[in-house]
Amino acid sequence: MRHLTGALVNAHTGLNKGSVIIIKADLGLIGLAVMGENLVLNMESRGFTVAVHNRTPDKIDRLLQGRAAGKNVIGAYTLEELASQLKKPRKVMLMVKAGEPVDLFIQRLMEVLEPGDIIIDGGNSLYSDTIRRTELLEKSGLLYVGAGVSGGEEGALTGPSIMPGGSRKAWPHIQPIFQAIAAQVDGEPCCEWIGPDGSGHYVKMVHNGIEYADMQLIGEAYFLMKHLLGFSAKQMQEVFVDWNQGELDSYLIEITAHILGKIDRDTHEPLLELVGDAAGQKGTGKWTSQEALDLGVAAPTIAEGVFARIISGAHHQREQAAQAFPFVAPKAELNAVEFVEAVRQALFASKICAYAQGFDLLDQASNEYNWSLNLGEIAKLWRGGCIIRAQFLQHITDAYNQEPDLANLLLAPYFREILQSSLGAWRQVVAIAVEQGLPVPGFASALAYFDSIRHPYLWTNLVQAQRDYFGAHTYARRDRLGAFHTEWNSLDDVVSSDEV
Repeated sequence: MRHLTGALVNAHTGLNKGSVIIIKADLGLIGLAVMGENLVLNMESRGFTVAVHNRTPDKIDRLLQGRAAGKNVIGAYTLEELASQLKKPRKVMLMVKAGEPVDLFIQRLMEVLEPGDIIIDGGNSLYSDTIRRTELLEKSGLLYVGAGVSGGEEGALTGPSIMPGGSRKAWPHIQPIFQAIAAQVDGEPCCEWIGPDGSGHYVKMVHNGIEYADMQLIGEAYFLMKHLLGFSAKQMQEVFVDWNQGELDSYLIEITAHILGKIDRDTHEPLLELVGDAAGQKGTGKWTSQEALDLGVAAPTIAEGVFARIISGAHHQREQAAQAFPFVAPKAELNAVEFVEAVRQALFASKICAYAQGFDLLDQASNEYNWSLNLGEIAKLWRGGCIIRAQFLQHITDAYNQEPDLANLLLAPYFREILQSSLGAWRQVVAIAVEQGLPVPGFASALAYFDSIRHPYLWTNLVQAQRDYFGAHTYARRDRLGAFHTEWNSLDDVVSSDEV
């Protein structure tokens, strides 16, 4: 039975003798894929009535007759019907594919909504699109929110991390819903207002960029134990379970242990060993890397996470290269206990560098776009619900609370101490991997980032001299102010300058 417009009928209320009661929904949600459907059930479980719409009506029917049967969920088969079922100001959340589908729904919603109503994009939209859409809708009198939502299927159902930004006037209306459905850590919701226009989606983008790096680093740890120590899946599972009890405690470490313990029903072998080694991506890691380049922020470990996925999919090239340069099995003789500990330290140190890169990007973006991002608060939002939730995020919050203008996360006392104590093991792991022909681009790029940022004087004086040589790009001197150009081929050492 389809719902009446703006009503819950007796099939869903338990009312007698065909009675009908008009109930307005607290929020409308469009897009009943995995994330959308689970968010609906999350909201309903927290006491909210939700009206749902989907491009294909069958999904509405399946939800109402299945997981949402008997619950305060109203079906809407047209956008006009959806608008009529909502409390004012109307709040409509889009959980559809990023890009053109979002724009199409916005155009259609503008025809049925009124000034003061709110459209929320909960997908992984590019932040610049959110900036454009916020401006467009505010000019029409509507309010727009770009809300990053992290947590996957489980988080959407039980409590995600939510990062809303956009039209500030919308926040009081959506805050009770969003903070009620968000993950809770130490009595605080993993949801807080981020800032203007595209800031919410920007923070989610960087979250995903860090996620790329984090997954890459964990993958390298697994790779080293498998090839250098010959560990079985069971042995590696035990390692990850142990690591999850300490400072590496995180969602990704936890699920890695679960994955390593999964046995295939047909072959009775560890399922992981049957999974193809081509990793997919949906674009947010690439966007983060591109944005780092645009803003001049060094984020090599995040970028390596993207490049590693790209090369994993280049099977044709890899097959030919494997024939041309046959892989020789490593022959390192290592103490297993000592090497596992060294890998743990290298993983944690590299992880810190990846997060430092992400937060440096957030800091630069905050200045570039005048967002006034609170980096400590952002770290708090990621403590629960999201994919990169981890114990050490509290230390990031503490670091920025103690020093809001912290130049780089690596300089905070807690992280500085860890990096100093881990450096020897970190170098050992990278050196052994290189010597044995095992790629560890995440570990290596993080180490290079650390060594570069701490070195008092880099090789780039030569690079700048080269640029001046072939392109007259000028250079700065260490001993005086100004911009200088040298005629490098001149015997007379002719120099022009704009000396201050």
